[in-house]
Amino acid sequence: MIRNHGRKPLRIGVGGFLHETNTFAPSTASFRAFEEGGGWPGLCRGDELITQTRGVNVGIAGFVEDAEARGWILVPTLWCAASPSGLVERDAFETIAGEIVDGLTRAAPLDGIYLDLHGAMVTEHLHDGEGELLHRVRRAVGPGIPIVASLDLHANVTPRMVEEADMLIAFRTYPHVDMAETGRRAASALAEMIESGGRPAKAFRQIPFLIPIVWQRTEAEPCREIYAELARMEASGVSSLSFAPGFPAADFPDCRPSVLTYAVQQEEAEAAADELAGLVAARESLFNGKLLEPDTAVHIARERGTSGRPIILADAQDNPGAGSNSDTTGMLRALLRVGVDRAAIGLFVDPDAAKAAHRSGIGSTLRIALGGRSGIPDDAPLEADYFVEQLSDGRFRTCGPYYGHGLMDLGPCACLRLGGIRIVVSSRKAQMADQAMFRFIGIEPRDQAILVVKSSVHFRADFEPIASEILICTAPGSMPMDPSLLPWTSLAEGVRLRPNGPSFSRSEHGKIEGS
Repeated sequence: MIRNHGRKPLRIGVGGFLHETNTFAPSTASFRAFEEGGGWPGLCRGDELITQTRGVNVGIAGFVEDAEARGWILVPTLWCAASPSGLVERDAFETIAGEIVDGLTRAAPLDGIYLDLHGAMVTEHLHDGEGELLHRVRRAVGPGIPIVASLDLHANVTPRMVEEADMLIAFRTYPHVDMAETGRRAASALAEMIESGGRPAKAFRQIPFLIPIVWQRTEAEPCREIYAELARMEASGVSSLSFAPGFPAADFPDCRPSVLTYAVQQEEAEAAADELAGLVAARESLFNGKLLEPDTAVHIARERGTSGRPIILADAQDNPGAGSNSDTTGMLRALLRVGVDRAAIGLFVDPDAAKAAHRSGIGSTLRIALGGRSGIPDDAPLEADYFVEQLSDGRFRTCGPYYGHGLMDLGPCACLRLGGIRIVVSSRKAQMADQAMFRFIGIEPRDQAILVVKSSVHFRADFEPIASEILICTAPGSMPMDPSLLPWTSLAEGVRLRPNGPSFSRSEHGKIEGS
């Protein structure tokens, strides 16, 4: 049982471990990747967990803000996030998970625990990274301490995660402008559990088809209507509802969308879960839209780019926010083939090119082979004579609604130019989702006719207000906008590989391997 608190402030253990795993991506996530942060604050321990994330749009920041207003005593352990990639390395998972569990164990007695998680982590040795972490935390603190976790909208929620946590609360926006707000909602849920001494009933449903991430945008249908109905249902008395469209590039049995509901009575939770899952299933055919080949998109942009506002081309399949390395050359080649002026593309992650530019200096021309080193089919480095227009140490403040007001560190960076095309080259991965990621290197986004962003949806939060038009492109990358093109082997039998698409069959695609 939870102890009687009286007038004593509540003691709450907090931590975070975030990674979105694309099991088909070429690069793994090492411990160093979590130290660097991938566009977010680097790995934080103890009080730095609070100070380094304050004001940043992440779940832990919102939770801390609400907890401090309530007068809670926070016991911080460790928080970290790495840029999405391939599998999390075993040593990285064991080191980070071990520190979080040990920290919570030493912090006893605690009145509650909050964890800032993603929900789509796959490691070299575990299919369900978050489920294992929650299991270890539960085993360490016992059944009497309430555990609440916030999740990404792209979480691939598993039965084990639902079982081990008392409540899981997912984002409701994509672009994720409500990450900190979700942390605040988690704090409210934890406070209610502690005050009541009880736990909500829970229900869980998995949706039997994969949804391409580009059609998960919450400001467009069908997600807009689904989340509006979700909010209405919650306002009518259900404690908490979440719809996680999932991350359709993790090759394990629980990869798929899901619905989570919590209520006072089990019957209420089950009824809400059935209703919300039915809403999603009824809209399966609406998770679709228009995709363009690179040259087609660039031709359209060149013809229409006369409004004084940039046309934005999303290099959606080379999105580092979905596990790609952000270095494929397909969109750059298309810009060159069509012939454009006042165009900019970023981020192009190539540490060797950035170093070469710094050695060569501003105003010089150097011949290098840029990008194209991820082994993606139909992609290769682009060798050319690049003009070095600007250099930077890669440290600057973001200001848009996705990243929030945080410090980004991309390592040595350069602005290279090929004719009328400017290329933002960085040493570290981060999704192009903030206008500051052009401005720090001397490019004003509003002055460009064409902006190519290596992002699928998150860029919209900061770039949509300045765009005359947005086109989604299918240049080579690790995250196809059609999940059925991926070489699946381990999905659950019968899951449709895209909305209204073919179903996964073990006999056709291979056997499910052990976890």
